[in-house]
Amino acid sequence: MRAVLQRVSHASVTIEGKIKSEIQQGLLILLGIEDEDSDEDIQWLSSKIIKMRIFNDENGVMNDSLQDINGNAIVVSQFTLHASTKKGNRPSYIKAAKPDVAIPLYEKFIQVLEKALGKSVGTGEFGADMKVELLNDGPVTIIIDSKNKS
Repeated sequence: MRAVLQRVSHASVTIEGKIKSEIQQGLLILLGIEDEDSDEDIQWLSSKIIKMRIFNDENGVMNDSLQDINGNAIVVSQFTLHASTKKGNRPSYIKAAKPDVAIPLYEKFIQVLEKALGKSVGTGEFGADMKVELLNDGPVTIIIDSKNKS
């Protein structure tokens, strides 16, 4: 399971001209799921994300986590995070999980994140053509892969 975290001042997801989710300060989380991902990946990654100290404290130092600031989150499924670009110029998405595997894991990831944060998490819509808008704060962008825990 791979995630791109973007610290945002605000973010939104629009589908067919209608805002599906919108947040103020927090994280926009782009989530890529592979076939071999499991509940263990969900638990590890969600815990890592909410405790990641990437928000400024009162001294302007990145010491606070999403939990510490009571921040918000949007999770957008993004199979392209598992693109292989080794051959040619057309990415291969063979490592990305198909919807029958990815959707339940995506939904469970959201549930686990909501429980840990104690609030609702915004989402995109799996497989939809989404317009994601954000104001990256910093900019701060972090990539985390549950297969690279050490």
